Amino acid sequence: MSRSTFSAIIFDCDGVLVDSEILALEIEIAVLAEAGLHYDKAEFAARFTGMSMPRFYAELEADGLARLGRSIRDVIEGPMKTRYREAFDTRLTEIAGALEAIRAVTHPKAVASSSGAEALERKLRRVGHWPHFAPHVYSADHVKEAKPAPDLFLHAAEALLVAPAECLVLEDSINGVMAAKAAGMCVWGFTAGGHMDAAAGERLVKAGAERLISSWPEFSAEIGKIA
Repeated sequence: MSRSTFSAIIFDCDGVLVDSEILALEIEIAVLAEAGLHYDKAEFAARFTGMSMPRFYAELEADGLARLGRSIRDVIEGPMKTRYREAFDTRLTEIAGALEAIRAVTHPKAVASSSGAEALERKLRRVGHWPHFAPHVYSADHVKEAKPAPDLFLHAAEALLVAPAECLVLEDSINGVMAAKAAGMCVWGFTAGGHMDAAAGERLVKAGAERLISSWPEFSAEIGKIA
């Protein structure tokens, strides 16, 4: 299968379809600072974006024990979940142009996200994307090992009845790019999310992205060349 042709497209959600990562980063860094744990925003985003919530909380707990000498999970998990829901229910928007672009995709398509199933459905419904993917919407809840393991992307490909090597993945995170590469798929790095900084694209390429896409119109143009 040539890397210029694909039989299916698999989309990450947060930071690709919806502009949620910038909201999540704002909340996470604030809650962690209140607990006494401080991070550089760019380093935090590079490390944690695209990670499943169970692993995210486990790594933060390990950081709290190592850097503060105490458990922090009980004081961060509840406030984060409350603030996520408030922000996503009132401030969440799609990445500009996403709906128009996914409506035009003629390939079989799916969402494969590190979000939990309930939160993922709520976000996709809020921006009007849900009907364009369902039932092919897959979350970290569908597999034992979430990104950066390949399991979620392999699960999506199997559901679409498409070989992994024939899938194109659109991802904004290092963890997601690594997962797609481990699944044997082609992956393009997507840099249109509000959380992306000037070095984000370079990090995605280093992780294995075969090219970078800076907007949904650019994605549509490139897919049009290979449809």
